[in-house]
Amino acid sequence: LQEMKAMLYLTVEEAPSAESVDPDIVTRHYRNFDEQFFHYCEKELKKINTFYAEKLAEATRKFATLSTELKTTLTDNKQRQKSKHKQMDDDRPYMTSRKIHEFKTAFSEFYLSLILLQNYQSLNHTGFRKILKKHDKLLNVDIGGKWRVEKVEASHFYTNKDIDKLISDTENTFITKLESGDRQKAMKKLRVPPLGERRTPWTTFKVGLFSGSFIVLLIAVVLSAIFHESGNENFKVAFQLYRGPLLVIEFLFLIGVNVYGWRSSGVNHVLIFELDPRNHLSEQDLMELASIFGVVWTLSVLSFIYSDSLSIPSFVNPLSLTIIMIIFLINPLKVFRYDARFWFLRIC
Repeated sequence: LQEMKAMLYLTVEEAPSAESVDPDIVTRHYRNFDEQFFHYCEKELKKINTFYAEKLAEATRKFATLSTELKTTLTDNKQRQKSKHKQMDDDRPYMTSRKIHEFKTAFSEFYLSLILLQNYQSLNHTGFRKILKKHDKLLNVDIGGKWRVEKVEASHFYTNKDIDKLISDTENTFITKLESGDRQKAMKKLRVPPLGERRTPWTTFKVGLFSGSFIVLLIAVVLSAIFHESGNENFKVAFQLYRGPLLVIEFLFLIGVNVYGWRSSGVNHVLIFELDPRNHLSEQDLMELASIFGVVWTLSVLSFIYSDSLSIPSFVNPLSLTIIMIIFLINPLKVFRYDARFWFLRIC
């Protein structure tokens, strides 16, 4: 899409002025460009159709294999239950809880691949529609719209609806065979968030609230450090103790900035870093964590500076901050970004 857009803008820039040359020359310039442009579109469309057909055939085969394995295992399990009081071969397969978990994981991953293929179908159609609309707008013609109707909307990747049927069949199999008909529970495990999913206003509010609080408290820390009378030696040691946690907070914030940059530029960091598409932190989640820890950090520093007035041993403050951050990371309860925390520990 970007390459096509660049081709369009370059052609418009290089086009001879209608005032200084014969109109036929301008017409010929755009005609030659259209030949190259639509040849390029044709080539890209062919690649998309081929890729889509290959992935669809692969998905169809995989669904058939998974369904057959599940049906066989369920049948063997029923037979085993019927003859549980009879002598039988110990090697006979049956549906253990582990086997059920394996099937659920397999169908969940397969469902994700189907959603990605459906997104591929949708994104490519949208891309063609946008670039051809821009072509017609810049060149003041209607050839792009006609080409889209004639070629893109008649192409295999757009007209084929087998992917929708595969998604529906996978959902039905998962619901009826693996979740005992509980659709809500099944879809909670299967559902993949849509591309470009918007975050709730509540998350945005929390990011703004804690970021604003951190900035105000940081100013208070700087002013207190300048004007408050305290031992220079203590401040030097405190600087070394507080520097580490501050770097962690800065690191979190800058990861959030990176994620925002990647998402804005269309870089699929979730796929590149092999994150869970159903459950990963957005840039707002990362910035929220950074700002919350920033507030805790500034409060700890202020408590250190005014420890004499508060009657608290001064070096209890950096120790408490470090303990709080470690407890947050290793807390076994399924709260406070449990999946992200333990993903991070596994990576470490």
